[in-house]
Amino acid sequence: MMIERNIERAIRQGLDRQASVALIGPRQVGKTTLARAICEKRGGIYLDLESRRDRAKLADPEIFLGRYTDRLVVLDEIHRVPELFQPLRGIIDEGRRHGRGVGRFLFLGSASMDLLKQSGESLAGRIEYVAMNPLDCLEVPAGVDALTQLWTRGGYPDSYLSKSDDDSFAYRTNFIRTYLERDVPQFGPRIPAEALERLWTMLAHSQGGLLNAAKFGSSLSLTGRTISNYIDLMTDLLMVRRLQPWLANTKKRLVKSPRVYVRDSGLAHALLGLAGFEQISGHPVLGASWEGFVIENLLTVAPERTASGFYRTSAGAEVDLVLQLPGKTRPWAIEIKYGLSPKPSRGFHEAIKDLEAERAFVVYSGEECYPLGDITEVIGLRDLAAKIREF
Repeated sequence: MMIERNIERAIRQGLDRQASVALIGPRQVGKTTLARAICEKRGGIYLDLESRRDRAKLADPEIFLGRYTDRLVVLDEIHRVPELFQPLRGIIDEGRRHGRGVGRFLFLGSASMDLLKQSGESLAGRIEYVAMNPLDCLEVPAGVDALTQLWTRGGYPDSYLSKSDDDSFAYRTNFIRTYLERDVPQFGPRIPAEALERLWTMLAHSQGGLLNAAKFGSSLSLTGRTISNYIDLMTDLLMVRRLQPWLANTKKRLVKSPRVYVRDSGLAHALLGLAGFEQISGHPVLGASWEGFVIENLLTVAPERTASGFYRTSAGAEVDLVLQLPGKTRPWAIEIKYGLSPKPSRGFHEAIKDLEAERAFVVYSGEECYPLGDITEVIGLRDLAAKIREF
């Protein structure tokens, strides 16, 4: 099965209006495959900066890249050579003076935008950032079976497209091992792979729980600060999401700790040793896993400048996800329930009032949509994702 990624259009548009585009996303999400296809279509050249041979070509970047002023240059794993950004600024400016101001470079990086931006500050005004996430619910075939497979196996293409759940599980366990032992050390001080794996597994067990670094630290015989640093790194590497509390203008006492999720549901399941849907359906993490899966999909399709968070008061008013879409003055409140007969809590209705929400949704694991009140609608994930992507 071939999966057509929606991200290609954003990359093409970026290259048509800016000198360089940075395509950011975790490893094995399909960045290189997509970039090579774009490179081939545009008659460009591709350099893999993990290759010593290709890095050597850029020992004097002005001389080497000066031979390709009229072609797109793709630089994969750009985070490996952050010192390149400074000379690239001069190369881009020189190209602009000669009428070659757009579509010069496509950078690929396996880290967050914030992390790469720290290295790419010298390219301010010369670069556009595009995020490439794992597959989302609008990129796979419609229907409950395809959505369940995406939730069970996660959105990494090789995992989702595996011949069986067992093959997918093997892929994900190998991915986790390789990431811990080979990839994580590239981005920071040496961190024991065993300690980081244990923390990652604990996060999977407490999917969507409030971050309590001291509690995690006590279990791992590490300080709370060390745990926070580890989670910072995993967030930068797009493995973990910290969902911040929505600080509404209310006199009520709000929870102020972030919630933490393992971003890819398939990796969360692999960390917990859950290979297929039958195992997941009988595990205590079922509801929290579905919640994290829905949140990740909705945030993936949300337009730029969308503000997000969760809302929770000490009195029990709660919303799993709050979205402030661009141009909207009032937020959307989203409750997430696994099952075919979702019943939102009283706290959800109280939170809608607190937030003065424009619309409210209860996302469940079915597909039928129906009203639940004046502004509240029960809806399937795919339908809500389509509504959000329209903005």
